[in-house]
Amino acid sequence: MNRQARPFAALSAVELAQAIHAGDLDPETLARACLDRIAEREPLLKAWAYLDPAEVLRRARELAKRPSLGPLHGVPVAIKDVIDTADMPTDHNSPLYNDHRPGADAPCVETLRAAGALIIGKTETTEFAAAGRNPCTRNPHDATRTSGGSSAGSAAAVADGQVPLALGTQTGGSTMRPASFCGAYALKPTWGTVSREGVKLYSLSLDTVSWYGRSVADLDLVAAVFGIGAEPVPPPPVAGLRIALCRSPEWQVTEPSMRAAFDRAGRALGELGAGISMLDLPDAFSRLSAAHKVILFSEGRAAFLNLYRNRYDLLHEDFRHRVENRDGFSNEDLVAAYDLSAQCRMAFDGIAADYDAILTPSAPGEAPVGTGPGNPALNQIWTLLHVPCVNLPLWRGESGLPLGLTLTGPRFADRRLLGVARAIEAALAPEM
Repeated sequence: MNRQARPFAALSAVELAQAIHAGDLDPETLARACLDRIAEREPLLKAWAYLDPAEVLRRARELAKRPSLGPLHGVPVAIKDVIDTADMPTDHNSPLYNDHRPGADAPCVETLRAAGALIIGKTETTEFAAAGRNPCTRNPHDATRTSGGSSAGSAAAVADGQVPLALGTQTGGSTMRPASFCGAYALKPTWGTVSREGVKLYSLSLDTVSWYGRSVADLDLVAAVFGIGAEPVPPPPVAGLRIALCRSPEWQVTEPSMRAAFDRAGRALGELGAGISMLDLPDAFSRLSAAHKVILFSEGRAAFLNLYRNRYDLLHEDFRHRVENRDGFSNEDLVAAYDLSAQCRMAFDGIAADYDAILTPSAPGEAPVGTGPGNPALNQIWTLLHVPCVNLPLWRGESGLPLGLTLTGPRFADRRLLGVARAIEAALAPEM
């Protein structure tokens, strides 16, 4: 089916941007298509925390009249509701911030607008992208199941064809796990490559602005907008790629469906000529999940202290727990966690340099029933290592629900990793 004959919900951000640039599509028509899809699905999916259709169309008409502002001109982008927007409330899914109106866009949003993006609305999130209240968003493939946390609305909206791109964040597994559950492509870039100013702080050492798209090329398009890497890396031939299969120290939480997908991906890549090897990380890496919790809760204690002191009555018990340090983490524990993390980051960069990419599970299995966030154990160590992660939603489980696998590599190898991801996407998507 050619691009013109396919519905907008099936087109990637790259295809939509090309159509707008060529004059084959105008931003208002695209915005209306997105709004129609949202109106159809929102009563069931509940992905949106804020949406003003009239304002979306007004801005789309303005973009249609202007010369191209950049590579995202007229392309709708959703924003997770812990990221500040000057023209929309940022509620953080918290009673402490009802109809909170920031005075300015977060720099990541401002950067998207400068590239011509149409900021379409705010998506549901776990409270403060941390704990407390769960998002109300349902899984687009099965409304009885979770879409994950904390970037639930962003992942679901992209996977459901409501919007081609969406920003999320990750502190534990808040981007990759929803991507796996919902069947969306996602990039958690190297920590620190995108400004976190104007994003609700949880953990200074871990918080990372991330994004969802409909293809690996979409992820790369946004990476270019954020200035990550000098230039795109063309996808290499799969034959000859060096791929390490890493079960990670948290393999015990995986379910049979994920284990089967992991093994099947390795076999498929091997049959295409990739060099496949198993990677067992050194023993020190088995302590990273515990170190992640120490850092997360200790830095979270500082992040929520002001709310604890001033709005205790409205602050969820989860945040009281962190501020009161009920787990009893000492300064010595925190220093040890920081030191272990730094040592493992250096070690992992050296290990990963021997491969074109490392493949590992994105989630324990298919999305579980309910609205809980799901288990982040398989994501936490990669977040703590500060490495780039790409979710590839190319597999299905026993119930027919998405299963994602993560490609990762050394810090700041984002664009090279995306090139490998594009090669794998092209080689395996028709088979999966």
